[in-house]
Amino acid sequence: MSEASAPLHLGLPLVYLVDDEPVVRDALAWLLRSRRLLSEGFASADAFDVWLMGRDIAGSWPDSPSCVLLDVRMPGTSGLALFDRLIDRGLTERLPVIFLTGHGDVPTAVAAVKRGAFDFVEKPFSDNALVDRVEQALASSADAIRKRWLQRRTAQSMADLTEREREVMQRVIEGLANKLIADQLDISVRTVEVHRARVFEKMNVRSAVELANLLRGTGG
Repeated sequence: MSEASAPLHLGLPLVYLVDDEPVVRDALAWLLRSRRLLSEGFASADAFDVWLMGRDIAGSWPDSPSCVLLDVRMPGTSGLALFDRLIDRGLTERLPVIFLTGHGDVPTAVAAVKRGAFDFVEKPFSDNALVDRVEQALASSADAIRKRWLQRRTAQSMADLTEREREVMQRVIEGLANKLIADQLDISVRTVEVHRARVFEKMNVRSAVELANLLRGTGG
């Protein structure tokens, strides 16, 4: 069974903490543990970037709801530069970014939100408010992972269709009756029924409405 066609099983949520101050990373990790959330810390944007290079970004990673708590100002590569790299890799939906900012960085963080960051939280922050946003970011990540998996599975299913099955499928989602499809394609109604059943089986749907919704939801 291929990766895209296998059932989707999301792993445990994970929060990546990217901050150059150990005391901040430790405090955030403790706070997240108090809400039963796992975390992994990185002392710099570069360290996280190098770690990312070992992930299968073009494939199944992340396979669990994930987000990044990212400090704006750090020695070396800044949080904003790392954010730009995440955008370039198409990761910010599956891996939402919440910026941790000082007061002077708020305008910069607001601009980042307009470019796709999930949110920013100003230091010092409310523990409950921060974790609430983290949980919302993780829920958004889960939705994005499911959507991407469905898109890939649908694309693979579409690739498995024969040319005739594609012709029948297009007319099915247009709402044409089997008799009219048969007339248009110059084949028997029974042949249309066979192709229709195969399309439903390959696309893993049970009705024309479900098929249309699937293709609409995945951009197909």
